[in-house]
Amino acid sequence: MNRIKYILFDAANTLIHKPTIWECFDKALKSNNIEMPIDLLKRNHKLISEIIHFPDATSSEFYQKFNAELLYSLGIIPNEKLLEDIFQACTYQPWQPFNDTVALNGLDFPKGILSNFNASLSKKINEMFPDTFSDFFISEVIQFAKPDLRFYRKAIELLRIEPNEVLYIGDSIKLDMEPARVIGMNSILIDRDGVFPNFNARISSLSELNQIIG
Repeated sequence: MNRIKYILFDAANTLIHKPTIWECFDKALKSNNIEMPIDLLKRNHKLISEIIHFPDATSSEFYQKFNAELLYSLGIIPNEKLLEDIFQACTYQPWQPFNDTVALNGLDFPKGILSNFNASLSKKINEMFPDTFSDFFISEVIQFAKPDLRFYRKAIELLRIEPNEVLYIGDSIKLDMEPARVIGMNSILIDRDGVFPNFNARISSLSELNQIIG
């Protein structure tokens, strides 16, 4: 790995997540007489997320489509009641930091956020991680979204740094790893649930970063 001078992080499902959503989803399924292992639900949700593009601002219509595809992947034919039950159970769950984000305190590098999200992200991140991130590159603000290479190039331009001096951490191969590598960034996949065992540069916890980049 090249000499790192700056670390960029994705936000959703890299630094922050909605841990209550799985229990809520499970309750909605059970209320419709469907039993589903949580691990399988989480795995398929991750895989469907690699295929379906998330808009900066999601909507009921978006989640109806997303959850229908997720149900198909689980061998369940969706219906209007089931989709509505899932949406009502899972909507507006709170964002929380992953437990392993405490490791950020031990990373003696300037850090920033590059994420597909709406403009509220910087406030959310600063509330959860005060005085941690110096730069925010947010798709709704920049007007480009991952995996568009222009989004990454704009961040590099504004940082006034060479791509190979940046390490990018994200949870998506399609949205994070591939475009970051194309423009010359170093990149590491955070894969806490072991969904992508064949990817060669991955970690299961942010606590591994300090050892990797020293």
